[in-house]
Amino acid sequence: MTRPSDITREQILSVAERLFADRGYEQTSVRAIVTKARVNQAAINYHFGGKEGLYREILRMAIRALTTRQLAHAEEMKGMSREQALKEFIGHQLRPLAGRDEISRHLRIINWEAVRPTPVYRKLLTEETAPFLALAVDLLRRFLPKADQRTLIIGAVWLVGQCVIFVRYRERLTHPPSSLTIEEPAIERLTSLITGWALAGLAHAGAEKSHLASP
Repeated sequence: MTRPSDITREQILSVAERLFADRGYEQTSVRAIVTKARVNQAAINYHFGGKEGLYREILRMAIRALTTRQLAHAEEMKGMSREQALKEFIGHQLRPLAGRDEISRHLRIINWEAVRPTPVYRKLLTEETAPFLALAVDLLRRFLPKADQRTLIIGAVWLVGQCVIFVRYRERLTHPPSSLTIEEPAIERLTSLITGWALAGLAHAGAEKSHLASP
């Protein structure tokens, strides 16, 4: 049986997520949240400890929505060839392109942070993305077994960046001058293209590393 306090908590989260997505953290007031959620400020303090705590929970939900599915398939990817695992990784990164509504709100919240980063986001990003970054590093190590940790981290950030640019600017990319079509077949093609380019780049990096290591 769902308790009234749980219903109140979910109502606050639902309203706050929409407002933070539309206005960003600074421009979203507690008054606006309590008015739309039809609760009092004491409810926000009780469940989240205030506006900052509420925003932290919203951010955590957004980050996990974009990474949890990937992490859930981590063990499965280890049993794949490195090429297939790379394609799977990239495919998961691009999957939000097909999402609507909730995923769209998560992306808009993250986009606000790109423009006006908050201390809450910077701290939470360190906590929440560490497992995801480790997954990307482990994947790249299969292609570059002799690379040092710093190189692998740079490579992981680069690889994720190839997908993030499309996901973050999904709406803009559907309009001129790019006018891209963001539908399932187009996402599959994009996955194949990025995978192919990443494989070519990793092959070159591996060959260059071997050449530098030669006497």
